[in-house]
Formats: sequence, C-alpha cells, structure tokens
Amino acid sequence: MNIPGNKIVGFIKEHHVLTLATSVKNVPYCANCFYVYLEDENMFVFTSDNDTKHVQDVLQNSYVGGSVVLETSIIEKIQGIQFNGKMYLPRGDLKKKAKKTYMKRYPFAVLMKTQLWIVELDFIKLTDNHLGFGKKLIWKKDVAKN
Repeated sequence: MNIPGNKIVGFIKEHHVLTLATSVKNVPYCANCFYVYLEDENMFVFTSDNDTKHVQDVLQNSYVGGSVVLETSIIEKIQGIQFNGKMYLPRGDLKKKAKKTYMKRYPFAVLMKTQLWIVELDFIKLTDNHLGFGKKLIWKKDVAKN
C-alpha cells in the first residue's frame, strides 16, 4: 500500500470512530461507528445491525464515503480524513481476521447481535494542519493492479 509517509495510517490508528455516509436515490444518510483498521488490507472494520438505515442503503448502493476527525477548535491542530470505498460483509479468512481484530479492541461487541462489515478503501484524503495550514495528503487505489 503506497500511503504518503504513513501519516494517513498513523492518523487512522489514533482514532476509533468514523462517520459513514451512504446515499440511495440522492438521499444521503450518516452514521457513526466504532472501527478498527486492517492496515495490510487497507480496510475499516465495524459492526452494524441489518435493520439500520445505513445497512439498508448499502444493500442498494455499496459505494460509501465517510470521515474520521480530530474534534478541536484550535486551527493548528485540525486533522481529519475523508474516504470513499466499497462496503460489504467479509467472508472466509478476511472475516476471521476482521472478527479477531475487532473483538480484541471491543470485547463487549461479543454481546451484540450485529454483523461485521468492512469498507475496502479506494480513496483517502488527510487534511493535517500540523504539516502546514490546509495541507492535504491524498491516496488513491491503483486500479491497474486490481
């Protein structure tokens, strides 16, 4: 994975809540989810109930967007990512790895009647004012390799 200077990966690993954005028939919707990040696969893993609006939306349009942000009002500390990717249920070995990683970070999730979902990322933009006002680092999946 060719992510600029690992700043993006470092930011993602420092946080644990993402905002997921879905859209069906030009009607947007957002949901907040606890996540873990699978670095080797470049995927977010989270749980959600099948009856939620965002899961129902994904069953019609699996391409999603979202963000992870540092909540601050101090201009110099502003950091956050915006992302796009495909959301789906993991299968096989990926499901095993996703479940193990998620349960390690959120052991209480074993009590919840939800499913694991992943977002396979194809675009990430990090805005990081630590690197200079409005500095942006962009990563895009190399579609020629997939």
